[in-house]
Amino acid sequence: MQKKWYRLDTAALIFPAVARSDWSNAFRISATLAEPVDPAILQRAADDMRLRFPSFFVTLRKGVFWYYLEESGQAVEVQGDYAYPLTFMSSRELRRNCLRILYYKNRIAVEFFHSLTDGRGGSLFAANLTAHYLELKYGISVPREGLICDLGQPPSPEELEDSFLKNAAEAASGRKEARSFRLRGTREPRGFRTLTTGITDTRALLDAAHRFQVTVTALLAAVMAESVIAIQDAQLPRRRQRPVKITVPVDLRRLYGSRTLRNFSLVLNVGVDPRYGQYGLEELCRSIYHQLCANATPQNMAGMIAANVQPRSSSPCGWRPFSSRTSSWTWYTGAAARAAGA
Repeated sequence: MQKKWYRLDTAALIFPAVARSDWSNAFRISATLAEPVDPAILQRAADDMRLRFPSFFVTLRKGVFWYYLEESGQAVEVQGDYAYPLTFMSSRELRRNCLRILYYKNRIAVEFFHSLTDGRGGSLFAANLTAHYLELKYGISVPREGLICDLGQPPSPEELEDSFLKNAAEAASGRKEARSFRLRGTREPRGFRTLTTGITDTRALLDAAHRFQVTVTALLAAVMAESVIAIQDAQLPRRRQRPVKITVPVDLRRLYGSRTLRNFSLVLNVGVDPRYGQYGLEELCRSIYHQLCANATPQNMAGMIAANVQPRSSSPCGWRPFSSRTSSWTWYTGAAARAAGA
C-alpha cells in the first residue's frame, strides 16, 4: 500500500534547509496533571491519535529537488522526558517520526518538528492527546468543544491545506526595516543550556492587561521592550541606541477563517525608538497595542504572505534554493511564528 505524502507548506520549507545542531528545530507544548502520568495509557492515547491527525504522524523525506513529509510506518513511542527540553531533532530521528511524546511525573509534553505545524496546531494536538489520555484513564467523556475534536471523525481537507497559498495578495509587501538593537549573550560551556521558567496567575495577568486597556500579547511585548530598553540604557548613551523591536507571532487563522492544522502564522516586529524619549510601561503598552491592531489586518498580512509565496510559486519545483543569506532570512521571517498572536 502506497504511503500518503504531504508537500511542505510555505512556512515549513526553511527548517530542513537550515538545520544545525546548535539551533533548536522543535517547539514544545505541555500539560501538567494532578497525578503522575501512566506511560502505558499515554501510549494507547498516542496510538489512537493517528487516524484523526495523520499529518502529525509523518517522517521527513528528501526528494530529488525538495523535502516532503511522508506517512510514518512506525508508532510514536512514548518516552520519559530526558536531557533538556527541545533537544535537536536529527535527520535520523526525523526519518522515523517528526514529533516526540514525553512524560515526566505529572507532565505530558509533545515536541513538534517546526515543519509540521505552528503553535495553534500544536496546541490542538496536545490538548486532544491529553483529553483522550484522561478519558482512557478515568473512563470519562471530555466534551467536544473548543480545541477538543471527535477522534472518530476523519480530518477535513481544510485541516491539511497550505493556507498561505490560498490567501496571498496579488502584490507582495516589502521587508526592509531599520536595524534594531540585538541582544547578545555568552554561550554556556560544553553545550549546556539554561532554562528559565515561571508561573503566573492567569487572572492577574488579564487584570493587568485590562488596566492598560490592551491585550495580554501587547502587555507581554511591552514588558519585554521595557526590559530591553533598560539593558540598552546600561550599555549605551541615548543618542547611540537603536530601535527596540519585539517579534510577535500572529495566528492567521483568526483573520482568514482557516481550519488548517499546518503552519499558518506570521510575525510582526513592533516596538519603539528610545532615542526619541523616555517610555513608561503604559506608553509602551499603548504604542505596541496600536501597532498590532494597525498591522494585523487581512490586507496587510496578505501582502506579507505574498512576499513568502511568490518566490516559491515562481519555481516549477515549488520552492527556491537558499542561494544567499538574505533569502534564508526571508523564509525564516515567514516561518518563525509558533503560537497565537495579536
